[in-house]
Amino acid sequence: MTLLNEVLTQDNTPQALIDVVACIANCCCQIAEQVGHGALGETLGATEAENVQGEVQKKLDIIANDLLVAALVAQGSVRTIASEEEEHARVATHGAPYIVAFDPLDGSSNIDVNGQIGTIFTVFNARDDVPDHSEEQFFQAGSKQICAGYVLYGPYTTLVISTGTAVHEFTLNKMRGEFYASKLAMVFHAGMREFSANMANLFYWPKKFQNHILGMIAPQSASTRFTMRWQGAMVGDVHRILTRGGLFIYPGDSRDIKQPAKLRLLYEAFPMALLIEAAGGCAYTEQGRILAASLNELHQRTPVILGDKTFVSECFTALSAAEKCIA
Repeated sequence: MTLLNEVLTQDNTPQALIDVVACIANCCCQIAEQVGHGALGETLGATEAENVQGEVQKKLDIIANDLLVAALVAQGSVRTIASEEEEHARVATHGAPYIVAFDPLDGSSNIDVNGQIGTIFTVFNARDDVPDHSEEQFFQAGSKQICAGYVLYGPYTTLVISTGTAVHEFTLNKMRGEFYASKLAMVFHAGMREFSANMANLFYWPKKFQNHILGMIAPQSASTRFTMRWQGAMVGDVHRILTRGGLFIYPGDSRDIKQPAKLRLLYEAFPMALLIEAAGGCAYTEQGRILAASLNELHQRTPVILGDKTFVSECFTALSAAEKCIA
């Protein structure tokens, strides 16, 4: 069995970046242990605090965030870090080569019901044209990511990562505290008629897009009708799609004109788009390719449609037609 650092070395990943990934992976081993304690530990339930997104923080949110922050601040190769749980970016090591952003615990609403949760992260080269402490360190296009990945805390703990070319999956050996390769050079499976979407939001989507989605699940022949799977955690839904194909949909909706989208561009959309595209799928907002977008607010939100190239294209066309109709 091949270890994580050995695979990254074979991919010609710089040693400093391997060290950053190893730091994140080690933190995720600790988070996996905390998750595994469940009701036997002191990790379940909510706190009285809210994060910068206005969401009530779970105890595990804070535990995961604190582990990652402490480790990355001490790592040495990370200049600046940004967390979905914190309002501002913070300096780790002045002058270091990389910046790291992360969602410490995606899907935290699933914690108390033993549902799927995970950690998502992305790495960019640091900018020398802005101060180390500035959130503008992260104001870069998604295509500038040099590494992205996630860890899924399911029945077993899985790490999926890419340094820009191949996408690899690793499985945690809990006895050794090491990630071993389980799938190398993952390839997206085209043609799987399965999608993930929060259908409770259906009637808040543009009418033309509603009609498109309803057409996907309308009674038709078995060869054309879609089935739906929804975990309530992007990390779990995207992992299933990356593993066996399909489509992930989280468009904007009409309930909040100022903030019509839910998912964060930096912490969720950018890294997942890199992974999906590196495996052979595609990832779009309602305006175009996610990796072509540039961040201009640290906690910027975006609609997301990713997965099978054909199905994403059809959804994008339907949404574009809806926007033109509204305009």
